[in-house]
Amino acid sequence: MGVVSPFLRKVKTASGATAVQIAVKEGRRDKVIEHLGSAHTEAELAALMEIGRHRIAPDQLALDLTPTPPAVSGLLTASAPVGTDAVVESKRSGLLWDVLHGVYTRLGLRDATGGDRAFEQMVLARLIEPSSKAQVPRVLGDLGLESVSVRTLFRSLGRCGQRGYREAISQALFEHVTASGGLALCLYDVTTLYFEAEREDDLRRVGYSKERRVDPQIIVGLLVDRHGFPLQVGCWEGNKAETTTIIPIVEAFQAAHGIEDLIIVADASMLSAANLTTLDDARLRFIVGARTTRAPGDLEAHFHWAGDAFTDGQVIDTITPKRGSRSERDKAVRAEPVWDPHTHPGSWRAIWAYSKKRAARDNQTLTAQANRARAIRRRREAPQGHAFCHHPRR
Repeated sequence: MGVVSPFLRKVKTASGATAVQIAVKEGRRDKVIEHLGSAHTEAELAALMEIGRHRIAPDQLALDLTPTPPAVSGLLTASAPVGTDAVVESKRSGLLWDVLHGVYTRLGLRDATGGDRAFEQMVLARLIEPSSKAQVPRVLGDLGLESVSVRTLFRSLGRCGQRGYREAISQALFEHVTASGGLALCLYDVTTLYFEAEREDDLRRVGYSKERRVDPQIIVGLLVDRHGFPLQVGCWEGNKAETTTIIPIVEAFQAAHGIEDLIIVADASMLSAANLTTLDDARLRFIVGARTTRAPGDLEAHFHWAGDAFTDGQVIDTITPKRGSRSERDKAVRAEPVWDPHTHPGSWRAIWAYSKKRAARDNQTLTAQANRARAIRRRREAPQGHAFCHHPRR
């Protein structure tokens, strides 16, 4: 019977740490016989490996010509020189936590939440490892930090609504953004978050899902500045139309911060004709991706004055009807009109850009789709073979 020799094994954990284990081979599998701990730095890893080596061969006197790294020696006790059992005195990953805590404080979030320690731990733990609130003590424990109890964490969630954390945090973020200048442009988009729940409630409702899910969901909208820095978040029922969320969040943002002149940027699917009209009535400017169905009408008029040739990178600045297809362009004039809100009250300004690379890619995609359609048609039109059934003789 062969001798089973233990060895050291390093395994990456879900939190990004490196676990050090003593294991033995059993057939094709590794059997863990002792877990020594998890390391978050090179120094901690070297110390745990040193401990493991002495656990495996405690009485072996080996000539080790590799000097102990200074970082490792700092983690060993003065009474435990190299060659004896090493003791890890600290496993705290202070740098990561100190950086996150510093940013949290500098953004004013600590003051905005009244120094709520439990809330801060939930937020920062979520940044370190996306997991449930019940896992916060474990995540912080892996960093060598002390966490509040799970019960305290859930009590903090109750305080969020009672003390208006969302509004206070939004105000702190707004003050941070505007401390170095004004705010002239905001971007808005939404997403859906689904729940693996059998029943709906007042907020979690079954609605339109791009992933074609039938689970209850909520709609979350986020307003950010031009650099993507978050300013305000909104939450709605899962069966609410996404296009109906932009006006409430923009109006609430304006009212909270006294903003009148603002440019809103959003995806084409977000801004319906009614939304555009509402934004226009509120004297808000906007930039929205145009639907390609408008291209033929807009470009046909441009061709009248400039011809139908394009150059790579060309930008066409024209006008497009707010409603329907009735145009305010006067083809009797010698030049293409330049949009003016007073001269063209029934039109929006439309800017089209031509990219040779994009055109080639679109043509390639269209050709591939057309080829697939032809292949499907050929299969449907091909003569169908006869189906034969075998009947065993009696």
